[in-house]
Amino acid sequence: MVGNSLLVRFLVWRIKHINNKNFVLILSGLIGVVAGVAAVTLKVAVHLIQGAVTAHFDYNLANYLYLTYPLTGILLTVLLARYVLKEKLGHGITDILYSISKNSSIIKRSKMYSRMFTSALTVGFGGSVGLEAPIVVTGSAIGSNVAQFMHLNYKKRTILIGCGAAGAISAIFNSPIAGVIFSIEVILAEVTIAAFIPLLIASVSGSLISLILLGDDILFSFHLTDPFTASDTPYYALLGLVCGLVSYYFTKTMFTVEDWVGRVKSTTLRAVIGGLGLGLIIFLFPPIYGEGYNTIKAMLAGQDASLLSNSLFFSEFENPLFLILFLLGVMLMKPVATALTIGSGGSGGVFAPSLFLGGVTGFVFARMVNYLGVAGIISPANFALVGMCGVMSGVLHAPLTAIFLIAEITSGYTLFVPLMLVSALAYTTSSYFEKYSLYTKKLVEKGDLIPHDKDRQVLSLIHIEKIIETDLYTIHPLATVDDLVEIVQKSRRNIFPVVDENGVMKGIITLDDVREIMFDEERRNKVIIKTIMTQPPAYVSSEESMQSVMNKFEQTGAWNLPVLKNGRYIGFVSKSRIFNAYRTKLIRQQRE
Repeated sequence: MVGNSLLVRFLVWRIKHINNKNFVLILSGLIGVVAGVAAVTLKVAVHLIQGAVTAHFDYNLANYLYLTYPLTGILLTVLLARYVLKEKLGHGITDILYSISKNSSIIKRSKMYSRMFTSALTVGFGGSVGLEAPIVVTGSAIGSNVAQFMHLNYKKRTILIGCGAAGAISAIFNSPIAGVIFSIEVILAEVTIAAFIPLLIASVSGSLISLILLGDDILFSFHLTDPFTASDTPYYALLGLVCGLVSYYFTKTMFTVEDWVGRVKSTTLRAVIGGLGLGLIIFLFPPIYGEGYNTIKAMLAGQDASLLSNSLFFSEFENPLFLILFLLGVMLMKPVATALTIGSGGSGGVFAPSLFLGGVTGFVFARMVNYLGVAGIISPANFALVGMCGVMSGVLHAPLTAIFLIAEITSGYTLFVPLMLVSALAYTTSSYFEKYSLYTKKLVEKGDLIPHDKDRQVLSLIHIEKIIETDLYTIHPLATVDDLVEIVQKSRRNIFPVVDENGVMKGIITLDDVREIMFDEERRNKVIIKTIMTQPPAYVSSEESMQSVMNKFEQTGAWNLPVLKNGRYIGFVSKSRIFNAYRTKLIRQQRE
């Protein structure tokens, strides 16, 4: 009670002394700081776990512990999520988008910390996923809950969710520009200048926290050594097309494998199957272990031998063709490994896997060109970095985020031209085969997310249960017109649903149907309702989306349609009522 009283007094003081705009700016900085601390904490925790479980590895031999570690991590994650946190895991950013679209930007309080614990176990024990999505979920949940605590409206809650995401990405990569653009491209549907400034503040705050606590020890960074050569442009263009195809393969494989694993109903059995499958893949292809940033760093540094360390094939590393074939196998199996990790109950995201797959794609592409000798020597490091940008752009459908992330983690804009070219071509190629990103595809298919359509977005905010009209008098199908006349005297409507004793709708009667009979006293006592009733042009379900309802109005030309719930009549919905609700929602959004 004391806490609530203090909060009320603070909120009253705030309204008197700090306007909404400035208050959001203050909160955005605070959220950026907290998200930055969370990102640093998660990174340190994961690397401590990884260091502990791999400290005794002999990198000159195949390590059979790869068969057990991922299984252990997934099982621990499943048990923690199910029995302690009581949460269902999956694609975290997809959950955030759902919360914004369908849950008024309200995110459960437990998500401010739950994904940190579960992803630390999954990735720490070698799960083939990344930390970025869990930390974005954490930052977004912090933003949402701070906004709820301060009694802010939907639009400001959404902005602060974006601030949490921007601060998290900025902190984990020390890339403030990429943090802002990621939030705009992936999290927020639309951004005005008023929303853009809080994102900047949150992103800068997250980056500063990372610099203070970690210094240069960020998740991934690289200093360019090879310059960009304009004569390599045709090869970069070809790489962009390849990255687009690889992106589509990644997305398609993810959905296919996840659906296959999801058919196993038992949570424990699903975790065991996924964990064992993942362990076998990692045993054969050790670079797939964990996030994969160490593998990318080895490729960029030209340390080919380390790419095969801990592998059954270590003795073959001196053969350049074998290395290319080995990495092609890694490319094919990485999406499978990531899907097994998430589908079997692990916690993590596809951000890091897309960067990893892109890095390997670019590296293999450059090595093949150099091996075939069709041109002068091209830089494997540069092509690996640009490949990271390409696949990330194609998988996440976030081309600008991909460009600025790679530019920032390489501490310069030397590769800006090829980054732009490859990102554009990869995104275009991937979008040709798959219209929506891995984050949004299932939401769009279910009607839970409506991208780039203001009218449909506003319609999706209207719930049919709140606009059902229940003031229509019903009549039994065996009643007479004489009975209807008595009802007409009390009713202010000209439609009368014909409903039996079980609540099942049989048809409708309108005044036009009985106008002649009503004034014939002899005849109206003999005419049974069911003999003159008509069928409505369509029925509406109480669980139907508003877009579907509007489609039925458009197809039938009707102005009123009956609403059924579990096959029983519950009321009518009118087009005019929907228009009024739409106008109210639109005005409210504009005011906010």
